[in-house]
Amino acid sequence: MQKHVALALPPTRVYGTLIAVTLARIAFGYQVQTVASVAPDLIATFAIAFAVVGTLMGLYMMPGIAAAIPLGFLGRRFGEFWVLAGGLLLMVLGSIVSAAAGDPFGIAIGRILAGTGAVALTVMQAKVTADRFDGNRFVLAMGLLVGAFPVGVGLAQVTQSRLSHAFGWQAAFAAGAAVALAALLILVTTWEEADRQRARSLRWPSRHECVLVLLAGLVWTTYNAGYFNFLGYMPSYLAAHGHARWEADVVIGIATWGNLPAILLGGALVARIGATSVFLFGATLSTVSVLGMFWFDWPLLWGALFGTLASVHAGVIVARGTLSARPENRAVGMAVFYSTYYLGGFFIPPLCGRIADLVRDPSGAFLCAGALSALAIPFYFLHARVERLHGQAHAHQGV
Repeated sequence: MQKHVALALPPTRVYGTLIAVTLARIAFGYQVQTVASVAPDLIATFAIAFAVVGTLMGLYMMPGIAAAIPLGFLGRRFGEFWVLAGGLLLMVLGSIVSAAAGDPFGIAIGRILAGTGAVALTVMQAKVTADRFDGNRFVLAMGLLVGAFPVGVGLAQVTQSRLSHAFGWQAAFAAGAAVALAALLILVTTWEEADRQRARSLRWPSRHECVLVLLAGLVWTTYNAGYFNFLGYMPSYLAAHGHARWEADVVIGIATWGNLPAILLGGALVARIGATSVFLFGATLSTVSVLGMFWFDWPLLWGALFGTLASVHAGVIVARGTLSARPENRAVGMAVFYSTYYLGGFFIPPLCGRIADLVRDPSGAFLCAGALSALAIPFYFLHARVERLHGQAHAHQGV
């Protein structure tokens, strides 16, 4: 097996770049959560409906619908550094635009710019990490990146509402720009090219691989329908139901900080009880915890369940997506995977907001998100069936 070229790079360069990408992932989570964190202040300032708040949330994900696949090819053609650096620069500029905006339209423009930058980060992160680490070090590095996103969301909830009250809602967006800028500076000062022979082929995965990647993407999308909207509408729900502000910090904190150990626990359980059992366990608890917020006003209980045991299957889903295409097609395959995810990330938050408006309470968003989250289970088994049937077809053909 050929070793990664990265093994010859100076350790300071290798780990410096890992720190930069990890901080960029934290910035991603921090910026995603900004609108949700300051939603009560935005509603009071601009007299907007929950559907508008949901649209502002979803706009951060919208660029991924069209940009993920082209950015994957751009990274292959020009190198990961330029795509990563350009993405971080857009995350900085987009947050500044939102902070300087005088109306929801201006905030929306900034969200689109910053979201485009986040797409570049998402598409390139696995390739950059694989070029610099192998074996167990690669697994640990990827675990760090996956866990960095919810850390950013948790930091957002802890700091952004306080910044908004002390300095205005604009300060929360400015803080997101500062985190992305720090990641950009570290990236620029530590980067060294690791890929000797960058493939320039524009070939797509096979039709079967595309079907599998799309189905895996739908599993990830429906899982995140529960995840993002549970976090996104929780501050508005707690404010509308008279809960203390500290409860929002605790609930969002548990629901985000608990993700990393939960994901690692899920990985350990796969070896003991199998991936499908871990998935069913996590997907069921995820659906129950999100729907529970609609039926029972127990945010601390549902937040604790959601942030721990209900997150154990996240790694199983990403593994399904990664293995849905052959190694030589994985870069483009994961771009398709994330395009599906971004499509759902754009349309689902305003849909949940619309349901909240119809029931005249933010809890309606949890009803919608929980129902969508339940769809992860049939999509998962459909993916397994398609994969199994294709294997049987190959066996009959003597492949």
